[in-house]
Amino acid sequence: MSRQRAVGVATGERADVVATGERADVVATGERAVGSVSGNADTLAIRVDGVEVRGLVGQTIAGVLLASGRREFRETAGRRSPRGVFCGIGVCFDCLVTVNGLEDVRACQRRARDGDVVVTTLPVEEATDG
Repeated sequence: MSRQRAVGVATGERADVVATGERADVVATGERAVGSVSGNADTLAIRVDGVEVRGLVGQTIAGVLLASGRREFRETAGRRSPRGVFCGIGVCFDCLVTVNGLEDVRACQRRARDGDVVVTTLPVEEATDG
């Protein structure tokens, strides 16, 4: 049985993910239960802005980022306002990231794959050029 740390998307509470066979149960370590992750409990690793981040097979990129504590994925071009997951269903485009060189990928819709390279924002000089 493996044990990992996770952050509940809805509650922000820290929880332990206990992987047993084909199911990973999220066990509340705070006052509230967070839920459970169904499916394969295998882990994967993606590289986000040059840093390795681990997640569970089947999670979206947004899910992996949120579980690792990342709430902001990009900045708006004009005011440099932070953006992350807003709707979580692919309608709002606030969670846009670059994945393996492909720009404007909705992190809430794209399942993470082992070895993915994710860039969350452009450097300031590139975002303001042109």
